[in-house]
Amino acid sequence: MNQTHDNVPAESADAMLVERRKVARHRTLKAGSIRFNRAGAIDCRVRNMSPAGALLEVAGQLGIPDEFALVIEADHFRQNCQVVWRTTSRLGVAFSG
Repeated sequence: MNQTHDNVPAESADAMLVERRKVARHRTLKAGSIRFNRAGAIDCRVRNMSPAGALLEVAGQLGIPDEFALVIEADHFRQNCQVVWRTTSRLGVAFSG
């Protein structure tokens, strides 16, 4: 069983989180790329995704702007994104226009 920092089982901690998304996301693990400024790109992993947004994992936040294009080459997917929240290694993004 996974434990959180407060010695609360991870399953219980997850149950305490309030779901605020308008559309449910589906778990995934895909290689992606954060692209900006025509030449800039940062590798990422797409951890979950819905038609409205995604959770991205990155090595670090340095240089990642608030708006960029998410590209998943394997799926021929490209979508403009707006960062909704950030942690040290994760980004929650909403898909825009």
